[in-house]
Amino acid sequence: MTIDDFTAGFTEEPGYLDYGRVGPLSTAAAEEALVFTQVLQRARHGSLDAFAEQDGRLREAASAVTGFPADQIVFQPNTTTGIMHAMFGLTGGVLLSAGEFPSLPIAAARAQEALHTVQPVWLETDHGKVTPGQIREQLESNVAAVAVSLVDSRTGYLCDIEGIRQVIGDRLLIVDAIQGFGVVDAPWDAADVVLTGGQKWCRAGWGTGMMALSARALEQLTPVFSGFSGTEEPEPWGEVPPPASDARAFRVANPDPLAEARFAASLEEIADVGVAAINAVVADRVSQTIELADEFAIAVVSSRAERERAGIIVLEPPTEQVTLLSASLHNHGVTATTRLGQVRLSVHAATSEETLEMLRAAFVSYGTAATY
Repeated sequence: MTIDDFTAGFTEEPGYLDYGRVGPLSTAAAEEALVFTQVLQRARHGSLDAFAEQDGRLREAASAVTGFPADQIVFQPNTTTGIMHAMFGLTGGVLLSAGEFPSLPIAAARAQEALHTVQPVWLETDHGKVTPGQIREQLESNVAAVAVSLVDSRTGYLCDIEGIRQVIGDRLLIVDAIQGFGVVDAPWDAADVVLTGGQKWCRAGWGTGMMALSARALEQLTPVFSGFSGTEEPEPWGEVPPPASDARAFRVANPDPLAEARFAASLEEIADVGVAAINAVVADRVSQTIELADEFAIAVVSSRAERERAGIIVLEPPTEQVTLLSASLHNHGVTATTRLGQVRLSVHAATSEETLEMLRAAFVSYGTAATY
């Protein structure tokens, strides 16, 4: 598959710059959803067997993207559920920033409150950036794991997980990958736990996610929320067997095969074209967007360095002009996120010249109004 074949699967209207919130369904995911919905609707004799095949399909597709063996990957309904599995399974301190997306700090706090086996150790950051140097300086002897976001959802900062691995030694590295998975060619082998959902950059819709675990993570994490489908037995009637020895232990119930089919279809396309090829186009679109903001003197507070950015660009107009900029974007058909006094734009490989021209028109309107 070429990058042009891949971008042909984007069918959203021009002006969409909000993949950091949700990615509109890819054509492949939408078609998969339709096909399996119709199979379930008709329930022809023998047709339901196809649903049982989707779990293996999803794990193989995720393996192709991450490099983790398929038996070390388990479907999750979303990123946060996987994070809860990881945090409640820890013993010891977990070093993380309180400024991460709430899924991480809240899961760590809840695990401490409920089990008293894990203790959050709050990392002081450089304006929200989690760096290897800061982790090295604040790494205490009781820290058993470090938890980070691959890409910070507020700042767009791309974390150096390879550098973090070098400074933490054999401690567990837990990565919330949702804001870059599918567009960042990350060194996944540096991580012990990779957690992501498919509804953003993978464009697979809500209810999709996965958890990939290293051999070290499988050995050290306790599968606290291990349900009946998380054992070696298909249906353990009349007994309570121990959790499975592989990633299946981190299942609560049977996975949603329609969601798995959507996610698998999206990941298969990503693996086919290659994350590196997708990332190269995204990087170009990010540069174009930053240049547009510079042209209109709109402050860009996300990183300009390619090694520190993914697909998110964060703008910070004067406080009194935030509403004005948001209204200008809305009035020109540009979909973006406004949060905490900032405007977040997030581009993808198929972000078109037409979309960038719509963004330019919004900036022109904003600039004209801001001068009065």
